Amino acid sequence: MIARTATWWTILRISMEERLVYRGEFALGTLMRFLPIVTQVFLWAAVFSAMGGSSHGRRTVAGYSYHDMIAYYLLTMISRAFSSMPALASGIARDIRDGTVKKYLVQPIDMLGFLLLYRVAHKLVYYLVAVGPFLLVFYVCRGYFPGWPDGPTLLAFLLSLVMSFLLGFFLEATLGLFSFWFLEVSSLLFIYMLFSFFFSGHMFPIDMLPGVAGTIVKHIPLQYLAYFPAAVFLGKVRGAELAWGLTLQFVWVVFFIVASRIIFSLGARRYSGFGA
Repeated sequence: MIARTATWWTILRISMEERLVYRGEFALGTLMRFLPIVTQVFLWAAVFSAMGGSSHGRRTVAGYSYHDMIAYYLLTMISRAFSSMPALASGIARDIRDGTVKKYLVQPIDMLGFLLLYRVAHKLVYYLVAVGPFLLVFYVCRGYFPGWPDGPTLLAFLLSLVMSFLLGFFLEATLGLFSFWFLEVSSLLFIYMLFSFFFSGHMFPIDMLPGVAGTIVKHIPLQYLAYFPAAVFLGKVRGAELAWGLTLQFVWVVFFIVASRIIFSLGARRYSGFGA
């Protein structure tokens, strides 16, 4: 147990040292990612003004005031920074296709565990470096927020962010592992990204979806990648609904952990590698 812990710590430490090389890119890239929020400010100002009044009035859309909407988009930037896993699934597919996956099959290193630690290191270094740009943007936009939530709500928000990271990782890892059967999963990833963009709440709060469509979207895992943490912080989800949402998010995390393990096990059994 001690030897295994030392191994995983070494992997995490080296991964963090590797990611620190990109600290300048992280800081600048983070600041640039907030620029599109300027267009959202003007867009929603126009929407609320078209409703017949000042954008700073009390009119709401799906329960969101103008200030709530801007705060929501800023908070989804945080959610997506936790849940997004750039190149994870495509990287797994590439390793399976070119045979690099063999190193995980013949050496005593678990593939999913290694990739998870690598992503943990990436997120730790990213937030260590990007905290400055985040603080700057949120300070400038502080007028859009009603204030800090209470202690339990803030704790629920942080818990939802951690689970959004785990959900994003194991969901994309599961998609990438289908390469054991298809070799190339770019089309599958395109479909996933398309649905994720619309139904995770990254483009608009999914509260806006009416009827059956809104009910379905709120029962699939995509909402936990962006919408749910932001809604928790803003107090849109409270009481029993909050407890149920966190429970369902945890269930989805466990589901994709188990699914990724099963698919990796089945895929490794059928995998064949040739050559040196």
